[in-house]
Amino acid sequence: MRLSSLSILDFRNLAQVELVASVRATIVVGQNGQGKTNLLEAIYFLATLKPLRAARLAELVRFGTSSAQISGRFLLKGAEREISVQIADGLRQAFVDKKKAQSLEDYFGGVSVVAFTPDDLEIVKGGPQGRRWFLDRAVFNRFPAFLKESRVYARALKSRNRLLKEGADLSYLEAYDETLAQSGAKIWRRRQALLAELAPRAEEAFDHIVRGTDAARFMYSPSNIELDPLKDEAELAAALRRMLQERTPRDAERGFTSVGPHADDLDISLGGRAARSYGSQGQQRALVLAWKIAEIENLQQATGVLPLLLLDDVSSELDPERNAYLMTYVSQSGAQVFLTTTSASLVARAAGADARWCEMKRGVLSVLSGIPS
Repeated sequence: MRLSSLSILDFRNLAQVELVASVRATIVVGQNGQGKTNLLEAIYFLATLKPLRAARLAELVRFGTSSAQISGRFLLKGAEREISVQIADGLRQAFVDKKKAQSLEDYFGGVSVVAFTPDDLEIVKGGPQGRRWFLDRAVFNRFPAFLKESRVYARALKSRNRLLKEGADLSYLEAYDETLAQSGAKIWRRRQALLAELAPRAEEAFDHIVRGTDAARFMYSPSNIELDPLKDEAELAAALRRMLQERTPRDAERGFTSVGPHADDLDISLGGRAARSYGSQGQQRALVLAWKIAEIENLQQATGVLPLLLLDDVSSELDPERNAYLMTYVSQSGAQVFLTTTSASLVARAAGADARWCEMKRGVLSVLSGIPS
């Protein structure tokens, strides 16, 4: 899979960007606040229909304009296709070869992307919400149908919580309980399936990165419910339905739903102890790096296609040894990569002779003739 060209109009601070990408590495250099991350977020949004940072779609539209558009031409298994997305009035609309996409499956069509940002490096020591988001990005990459399934769950959860806060008659919760049970079981199955594939790879990658310290473990940690990973989807739905009903009085007192995938966590440990509490900063960041490498390799094995790699100035946040490991891995992976950096020297190891160097300044992207000094 290759992204051959990218067109951006009124996205974040990017008024207009036209980019012909390198088949290997496209590197964008610039100071902070110039729009480098916005370029990567545009690619991420195009490939996933999900923002990388924003909470609301309206935040993606350039100030003073009413809509934004991103288009990209991809080479997928020898065939070229164009996908594009428009954002207006807080809504998105997706197109394939200039025609409205008939389904999410039609739109994605084999396009996948792995993003690695400085915020990811704080995942281990942060709260459960960040780890759920981190996990679900990987789940979506592996199982694109997860986007639709998680939206169904989120809408039902929002409605149920609203009724709880308003003190509505508890009988009104039953319809939402059924939707939460059915869609929640799908989310659990997706997350467990992803971890079964990815966790062993991430644990092995961590061992390679740190060379022989405490063993890493990545495990799913459900909240307020016992989950048997061998149960089928119907059994999981029944278990969640029962627990929702049992906890309804407590939920009514507190005004929110206390059980379900939205309350779960990704448990990350080192040598049997919580990495959040006992891991050094270097170990915590190595855990995230190992996860990202595992995600890339797992996608390649599962789909036969390397995903696009988006690296947003992570080199400045890693120590020299781990940055060298990452840059060497990227250069040897064969994947197409888009990197941003404040210093060209930090990413030179990943560049290669055919790298395309660019500069971002005040939202304007310029192609450079060579490596900037």
